[in-house]
Amino acid sequence: MEKRRDNMTTTPDANRDPISGEPGAHPVGAGIGAAAGGAAAGAAGGAVGGPIGAAVGAVVGGVAGGLAGKGVAESIDPTVEDAYWRETYTTRPYYEKGTAYDDYAPAYRYGWESRSLHAGRAWNDAESDLSRGWESAKAHSRLTWDRAKHATRDAWDRVEHSMTGHPRKTDVR
Repeated sequence: MEKRRDNMTTTPDANRDPISGEPGAHPVGAGIGAAAGGAAAGAAGGAVGGPIGAAVGAVVGGVAGGLAGKGVAESIDPTVEDAYWRETYTTRPYYEKGTAYDDYAPAYRYGWESRSLHAGRAWNDAESDLSRGWESAKAHSRLTWDRAKHATRDAWDRVEHSMTGHPRKTDVR
């Protein structure tokens, strides 16, 4: 249980699977894993067996990729991430006095979600794709990409650290 600021006790969302009711369902992560990697890899591997082999390979690869994507997404708790950044954003070196958390929040969310989507890619390899996607991801944030990218990178690095255990870089690039 966690305490809210109004001293009421809340139970974190179990994110239950809509079919089985089991906790830990991450349909976005599973879907991304299936679409991004598994299906393509399965289809390529199955292509050796011709069109039918490619189709079967895509299905098998999609299931395997979905499970991998679900595993990555399950390692990130959006509620925990949002609470962390809400408490610490004013201490970050890129913070500009007077800028509200609501302007930084979409950049942090974009960072932790993008790290999962770009598993296996380094920030420097993904940053140009992220810059192109910022206008769609920013919601009501008033930050331009030049300002948002530091917060996005900070959240990316935090997730990277939690996934790999490598020391977190705290400097701004």
